[in-house]
Amino acid sequence: METIKASAVDLLIGKIVSAIENEASLIGGLSDELDEIKQEFISMRSFLQDVDKKGVLNQGENAWVGNIRDLANEVEDAIDEFMYHTNKQNNGGKFTRLLYQTIRLPKNLWVRHRTATKLQKINRKIKSIDERRRRFAIERIEGTSSVDDQKAMFNYAVSSFFIKEDKLVGLEDDNELLVKWLTEEEQKCTVISVVGMGVSQKYVVDDLLRRMIEEFYGAAKETVPTNLNTMGFRELVSTLLSYLGAKRYLIILDDVWSSKLWEEINVSLPDEGCGSRVILTTRNENIASSSFGVKSHVHHVKPLGEKEAWELFSLKAFSNNLVRLCPQELQILARKLVDKCEGLPLALVALGSAMSSKKLVSEWQKVNNSLDFELRNNPSLQKMKLILLISFNELPYNLKHCFLYCCLFPEDFVLKRKRLIRLWMAEGFVEKVKGITPEEVADSYLMELIHRNMLQVVKRNPSGRPKRCKLHDLLREISLSIVAAENFGALYDDEEASKESGARRLSIQTITEQIKSLNGMSKLRSLLVFIDYRISPSLVTLPSGFRLLRVLDLQDAQVEKLPDELVDLFNLRYLNLRRTRVKELPKSIGRLSNLQTLDVAHTRIEVLPTGITNLKNLRYLVMFRSSPHGTEGFEYYFGIRTPPNIYKLKNLQVLSCVEAGSDLMRRIRSMTQLTRFSITKVREADEKDLCTAIQNMNLLRLLSVMVKDEAETLRMDVLTAAPPHLKSLLLAGKLERVPHWFQSLRSLVFLRLYWSRLTQDVFPFIQALPCLGILVLNNAYSGKELLFDAGFQKLKFLSLANLPQLKEITIERGVMPDLEQLIVEGCMELKTLPHGIEYLTNLQTLDLATVSSELIHQIHGEQSVGRSKVRHIPNIHHYYKSASETWQFKNLS
Repeated sequence: METIKASAVDLLIGKIVSAIENEASLIGGLSDELDEIKQEFISMRSFLQDVDKKGVLNQGENAWVGNIRDLANEVEDAIDEFMYHTNKQNNGGKFTRLLYQTIRLPKNLWVRHRTATKLQKINRKIKSIDERRRRFAIERIEGTSSVDDQKAMFNYAVSSFFIKEDKLVGLEDDNELLVKWLTEEEQKCTVISVVGMGVSQKYVVDDLLRRMIEEFYGAAKETVPTNLNTMGFRELVSTLLSYLGAKRYLIILDDVWSSKLWEEINVSLPDEGCGSRVILTTRNENIASSSFGVKSHVHHVKPLGEKEAWELFSLKAFSNNLVRLCPQELQILARKLVDKCEGLPLALVALGSAMSSKKLVSEWQKVNNSLDFELRNNPSLQKMKLILLISFNELPYNLKHCFLYCCLFPEDFVLKRKRLIRLWMAEGFVEKVKGITPEEVADSYLMELIHRNMLQVVKRNPSGRPKRCKLHDLLREISLSIVAAENFGALYDDEEASKESGARRLSIQTITEQIKSLNGMSKLRSLLVFIDYRISPSLVTLPSGFRLLRVLDLQDAQVEKLPDELVDLFNLRYLNLRRTRVKELPKSIGRLSNLQTLDVAHTRIEVLPTGITNLKNLRYLVMFRSSPHGTEGFEYYFGIRTPPNIYKLKNLQVLSCVEAGSDLMRRIRSMTQLTRFSITKVREADEKDLCTAIQNMNLLRLLSVMVKDEAETLRMDVLTAAPPHLKSLLLAGKLERVPHWFQSLRSLVFLRLYWSRLTQDVFPFIQALPCLGILVLNNAYSGKELLFDAGFQKLKFLSLANLPQLKEITIERGVMPDLEQLIVEGCMELKTLPHGIEYLTNLQTLDLATVSSELIHQIHGEQSVGRSKVRHIPNIHHYYKSASETWQFKNLS
């Protein structure tokens, strides 16, 4: 674990040097002390980068690195404390500021003197530590430029967007056996246990039942019961029994740790002889062999054989080689590493990925020696953990903090790409690279972590870019020990909270009392709250020790009112209030002068205070609200009113979603830096101003425009050409004709036309678009026939909803060859299957919702007239409303 310290401290020093340089003009009177510290830290950083490449540290190096980490933290605290007091003084009234400028208030002088004394003391410590380093002959090893490494990483990440997941290796027989058990003729409920590796140890049965209800209702596109969060165990069981009834269902319970789980949930799972199946994975043989009271199977996931293990390792380690073959000079070392993995797939993937960037025999020899050393000297650690620890150690130094930050999220938490990137930026983990935006650099970090299999992709968009990721349970378990050892962060869960004053980040995952009980953590820079419905909405009161926070993430917390202390958090870079119950922001929100991200999406906020325009560093303003009625009405989402001078925010990249106003429409044309822009309540009279503004936004990637109401016509013909890099477009409102510039959307991936009610055929304008992957037409066409006669070569998702006159769909051979999901909803005049649906050989899912009974009869049952045309589609679903207006689901596969 020694090299972890070196890289972690290296990055921390980088942050301190950057802070000193950026705040130099504001920290008057301390420049000499800070400059001396900066020069010392620059030398230390160079040394630490070299140490990181060395591998295992000796005791002298390890102690030196630990001392430097503590000193770097002290400097960060001193600078932030000084800036806090300076900012507080400058944010006073005019009279207070006048006194500050003319007579330098005694308190400020005292703070300046105290800070200078601290820095001088730190300088003396640095010199004494450096003397000890020389005394014990801790030598440098030459390394490479981090800037060059960063540029190479960015270039690689860009090219990795389209890499697909590797095939399964050595698991073909396992797959066939599981499919056989799932599809056998046994009609009684059957439990299938898969025994392998896992680490989850906690569950709350009520939470699990709620999750099951959410999953079932969500899969059937039904509205989840509104009182789900307040249901007790009895009500949850009753809801599941009533819902599942005589349905055939499949449930997968991953990483089961307790044999009591089945006993607690079995009562909620009806067995009506429909062939239902329950799969559970566990690493505990006793659980797999339990008596479930129903028919059961047990499958043991065995280690891969020598041939399969070598194949899997080679797929990862030599992925840059077209034939994925091991070079002759690396054969012996590579075989040794594969042998150490003992056929464990996760170890093979992790270690192979870590080695993929290494070309030299010396590099492979170093890793092999390091692993041998750990195996000999850490007998208490499992071999799997050691191998995964090697994968962590092999990360570039600037990725280690980014990876550790992922561990602060709860187990099995799905990490959204944008959220991660913005958090990393707020924490200062993202290095400056000339010619590349911070977002692009952070994105390259994420791609590198994915490439090294440190993060698992859960979902990609049609262009191949990862949207959501997960951290493997075992990797998280190992990394949490690093998080604690390095004071990187602390978790507050069911066990007693860690109250170490040195922890820099706190992740609250279960609370039984208010956060104010954690007053001891004065060094905190990030506070992330992951709470659920059981928590009282009277949360949150911020302790005074939290005044230096950089990150406050309260997403999904049941918070109604923000603490008064919020506006004192001058250091705050990231404020996430998404899906809270907050109704308003403080009027003095403008005091948060360093804020980069403000997310108030799905809150109860309807208008932003005028002070919002003082947030000169703001990059992301996300504030849309969804309609409680979903997409059934015209207004399925709403914007938030902002001051008309919002245009003054020149660093703003994302403005989503603002409510239109006459003053705003004239002024936003100067916001040429926007990459994402959404606007609602647009009127016909706004056409010219809106189009002029969009014409100037050459960096725009996403555009969403909604008119004032369904009677209003959306006029965008003044726009001569769309932004050249536009990837996502949503237009909501009546269109008299298809905009002529549609044909120029060469980068467009996502197109949604909502309530357009076109009489003109839109397909000739969009069928040749080379990147179009998602097309949604909702009440967008009033014709009787849709003809897909050419193009749509990249389309993967097609939704045709609420087309009241549509009677016929025709698909010619060769059109939409990659289509994977087709949704037909609310098209009651459509009595027959789409002609040519049999040509869609890659179609995986056909969803039919609120359609005619004639259409359903065509495919219901093996003897139906249209069955042969859809037999190649694995998943066919019918959604309909019952007499009680609740959604019902039927599997027609």
